[in-house]
Amino acid sequence: MVPTTPLFRLDGQRALVTGGSRGIGFAAAIALADAGAQVWIAARDADRLAHAVQQAASAGLTLHPLPLDVCNTRAVRQTLHDLPSFHVLVNSAGLARHQPFSEVSEANFDAVMDVNLRATFFLSQQVATGMQAAGHGGSIIHLSSQMAHVGGPQRSVYCASKAALEGLTRAMALELGRDGIRINTLCPTFIETELSQASLADEAFRQQTLRRIQIGRLGTLEDVMGPVVFLASPAAALVTGSALKVDGGWTAY
Repeated sequence: MVPTTPLFRLDGQRALVTGGSRGIGFAAAIALADAGAQVWIAARDADRLAHAVQQAASAGLTLHPLPLDVCNTRAVRQTLHDLPSFHVLVNSAGLARHQPFSEVSEANFDAVMDVNLRATFFLSQQVATGMQAAGHGGSIIHLSSQMAHVGGPQRSVYCASKAALEGLTRAMALELGRDGIRINTLCPTFIETELSQASLADEAFRQQTLRRIQIGRLGTLEDVMGPVVFLASPAAALVTGSALKVDGGWTAY
């Protein structure tokens, strides 16, 4: 018998992307919509959401705006309760506040952990519960980072928050696999986005970064779109508890 190539399609599926109004989250939402999914994008800024929806429409794609502070667990529960269950969740909302380890304040530590770990944990809990109740399984993708697997100067809190996502992913995969729910992380290198501009504007830092990326260039939004669709789609049906590194070879060094 000739094996059948799995589909990289998401027709008839519902997807939720946090941090979906810009950057990697927006690119993920576009990729999922282009693969046939009905996509909701969550973010706090209503104006940015509206702009993202307009941008998608100009490309012939539909995104549904969802004004939501993912750190507000009560709002998350109430909002998701009023929506149908999702087949795909991409946790792309994230925060970075880079400081030398000895100067990190409790406020900055709490802020980064609140967005990168706590919000991801409880939003995923809510979405996974919906998947279980509906009985259709699904795919949850945590936007991690290469920095979950290596260290970085002035990035102690960020590295800690992303490394915690890796442990969370493995534990979730063990608990939810029998329900047909797959959990994976996507770990990009430095991607050229609005949020990374400040760091990459430092020419010395930019050149140091390029030396570590073995492919010899920074990442683009397009570089993460295919991996997102892969992890969300039937093509990754046996992939769970894994970290997909989109790092140009950084962590192979």
